Amino acid sequence: MDDTGELLSIGAFGRRVGLAPSALRFYDDCGVLRPARVDAATGYRRYAAGQMARAVRLRQLRAAGLPLTDVEVVLDGPDDAARGVLRAHLERTRRAADEARAVVEGFLQEAPGEPVDRGDRVRARVGGPELASAVRQVAPAAAVGAAREQFPVLGCLLLELADGEARLVATDRYRMAVRVLRPEVFEGSARRVLITADAAQRLAEWAVRQVAVEMECGAGADTRAGVSLRMRSSGEHGDIAQWAHVCGTNEAADPGEFPDYRLMVAGLEAGRHRLIVDRAKLRDAVAGRSGVVSLTSGVDTADTDGGAQPEAAQVLEVAGGDREPVRLRVVRTGPGVRIAFDPAVFVPVLEAGVGPDVLLEIAAADRPVVVRSADQGSFTTLVMPVRAGTRG
Repeated sequence: MDDTGELLSIGAFGRRVGLAPSALRFYDDCGVLRPARVDAATGYRRYAAGQMARAVRLRQLRAAGLPLTDVEVVLDGPDDAARGVLRAHLERTRRAADEARAVVEGFLQEAPGEPVDRGDRVRARVGGPELASAVRQVAPAAAVGAAREQFPVLGCLLLELADGEARLVATDRYRMAVRVLRPEVFEGSARRVLITADAAQRLAEWAVRQVAVEMECGAGADTRAGVSLRMRSSGEHGDIAQWAHVCGTNEAADPGEFPDYRLMVAGLEAGRHRLIVDRAKLRDAVAGRSGVVSLTSGVDTADTDGGAQPEAAQVLEVAGGDREPVRLRVVRTGPGVRIAFDPAVFVPVLEAGVGPDVLLEIAAADRPVVVRSADQGSFTTLVMPVRAGTRG
């Protein structure tokens, strides 16, 4: 890979090749388009000019509806295998278009009267893999078990289409996850709908295989909450694609009963302490510990991550349970801090993140902690700490 020239930020590179930063992060996670360099301290991705041709071909293949497994063959496989994949996809596309056209024309011939006015509906189109990623990030924060039985509304994901954005929210009262998507197309005013955790899982499995997904949300007489949601694949031939996935609201809960996440976010205090640490190492250091786990930041000259430190280094010590303390390198802003979490709550938050690093914004040891991927501000999780002396 030629990275000897000037490297571009993810935003600048994305504008040149026609890919959103979220798509570039996804393709990095999938190994299809790795950055030329990733800053070890910040996790920021940098791309070389020599990668533009591959990025453009990747975008074109995905726009044509090829799944990632086939895209990899076309980009990196033998020529004969690539040609075979392309011919097979072309035939599938032609066959699907012919079948869809016949179905739509048949319904048009049978449908009486004028088209139904859908002025009360909201439509939004987002990338399929991006939607799947958002669902999988947010879903772990939904309530399960006794909490869901007591508060059924917390066992759902809230999908809010408003202000030109699509927002997915989940909370179990101890943590809250919010992911903001910025649709390519947005029509209508505002709608809110609840999706059960099981339906959200099926939605993610379906959406990840689609180039783009068109969501339509509007009044629906078949649901107690009076709102229906349906989705369809919206690729190159999205104008004739059939509605392929339907989600309904949870009949036990009205979207209006869902906690007002905006008030919760607006009420957060500015974090006095900011910690950036390797996400996987922090997860491994916390996982498997019994009871409460404490995180203490400071300066140390001892070995960190198994390597000798010739100078004083900023460290984060993870301790608790029946395991030895673990020291991790950390980039810290503000004074040192000690805070404690329930591993059963904190580990899923770390697993839902994206990218190599995680950013913790801490206002106080008894206030909600903001957890973000270091380079993806569109995904935010709030997690409540616990007192260090309590047991989980």
